[in-house]
Amino acid sequence: MDYFDIKGKNAVVIGGAGGLGKTLAKGLVSSGVNTTIVDISEEGLARAKDEIKAEFGVEVGTYAVDATNEERVVEMVNKTTADMGKVDILVCAQGINKKFPVEEFPVDAYRALFEVNVVSIMLCCKHFGIHMKGNGYGKMVIISSVRGKIATLGAGNVGYCTTKGAVDMLTRQLASEFGPHNITVNAIGPTVTETPMMTNIIEQRGGDAYRQSLIDQLPLRRMAMPEYIVGTALFLAAPASDFMTGNILYPDGGLTCVG
Repeated sequence: MDYFDIKGKNAVVIGGAGGLGKTLAKGLVSSGVNTTIVDISEEGLARAKDEIKAEFGVEVGTYAVDATNEERVVEMVNKTTADMGKVDILVCAQGINKKFPVEEFPVDAYRALFEVNVVSIMLCCKHFGIHMKGNGYGKMVIISSVRGKIATLGAGNVGYCTTKGAVDMLTRQLASEFGPHNITVNAIGPTVTETPMMTNIIEQRGGDAYRQSLIDQLPLRRMAMPEYIVGTALFLAAPASDFMTGNILYPDGGLTCVG
């Protein structure tokens, strides 16, 4: 048995045009997985599709959807499963962050975080889960954060941290309910990772000095990069993790062991 062979499997990556989602889609493509990327941004999907084609010579499917809208999610699931025949692997990499001190946090922004970071993941897992139950097999990989486990020092992340804590518990409950149907559900909890969007934020906050402050928090003493989570995701998508479900794994440079 090849514990890490996923060649020929079919995967859908939600948030696949974003920094982490696109990197995970590339990891799946490089492992021989037939991949469809889903995102709210049609422009972002087109760029990601072209980038993957240029790098790997492989076409990926694309689908634009607002994953907080259940009706649209159902349409997306129906379309992608019809196009691919079946979906073996679901990666939920969608998410946003809005930062305010708790005393100033607008309730609309707080609710929006829950809609994108929690509700959209539940909807995608709900409807792909129905499909996977019919197949008697499935792998769900959810991107959470170290902030589902440990808070940040200082103000700004009351919305993000609480949504990621909810994602962790959602992962466990989905694992409990889907387990009898041979569907595993696990999450990945990275730390602050230098996606292109994060690079812009780092530059706005002082550039190399701010980047170094992030590095200094990590026992491994180097900046987290998107590709550092790919191996964890591939493990959770592969037969090697067939008896693992309801877990949150932390490719975080050691932050949670000292945080």
